[in-house]
Amino acid sequence: MRADTLRELTATRVERPGAIAEAAAARTRPASPLGEHGKAMIIAADHPARGALRSGDRPMAMADRADLLDRLCAALARPGVTGVLGTADILEDLLLLGALEGKTAIGSMNRGGLTGAAWEIDDRFTGYDAAGLRSMRFEGGKMLLRLHYGDPRTADTMEACAHAVDELNTAGLTAMVEPFISHTVDGAVRNDLSPDAVARSVAIGSGLGRTTAHTWLKLPVVEEMERVVAGSTLPVVLLGGELSADPDAAYARWAEALKLPTVKGLTVGRSLLYPADDDVVGAVDTAVGLL
Repeated sequence: MRADTLRELTATRVERPGAIAEAAAARTRPASPLGEHGKAMIIAADHPARGALRSGDRPMAMADRADLLDRLCAALARPGVTGVLGTADILEDLLLLGALEGKTAIGSMNRGGLTGAAWEIDDRFTGYDAAGLRSMRFEGGKMLLRLHYGDPRTADTMEACAHAVDELNTAGLTAMVEPFISHTVDGAVRNDLSPDAVARSVAIGSGLGRTTAHTWLKLPVVEEMERVVAGSTLPVVLLGGELSADPDAAYARWAEALKLPTVKGLTVGRSLLYPADDDVVGAVDTAVGLL
């Protein structure tokens, strides 16, 4: 991003903060969450707010906001990309840059479970709420639900997610639930990516709230995906996870999972924004081609 563009963004925030709400009100909303190919292709960029800045062997990859915005704008400009997932600071920058026209905008809601924090499982809602998403005319909200059977703080996060599902459904906005079964390993929270664990998370995540009319699931691609997603009729988007050492193998796994009837697209972040060769356009186009 050119220095003058960066200065303009900050100057707008200082001198005309109301420009953000104006851009949100004037933004062209998408007719559907799905693209012409019948699938969603959403770029995820909500990692920084949880202190998760690593991508592959770059521990502070996402710490440079101008670089991240460059990568996001390049990805969102590619044919077939339908939307973006981020916290308010990122989505508002993209609004001011005009990068959200016709795109699905999903706001990230609970970012309080900071990576490596002693309270990580107590994943507080420190980002968007349903009222804020509705006022910005965004299309939905996403929440992370890590279910740690050995940590009683899980119950508070689970209850907060259920309330968020209720509020989003009432507002007619997509409630995107990202559930995991988690454990503590060597003092760190780790998600269990075995098929049985992910299938159990699907069953639990699908049952949140008083209605699921607008609820979607965001799930990792694991072994036996057909069995994993069989536990729910809710629409599913696949997450990309950590940067793969073998991107071709990752693409092949995504392609297979996309054939399943309830799988409606991809929500991928670091794997596309920070590919090993730094070719963001190439990585995004390859992912879109899988749809």
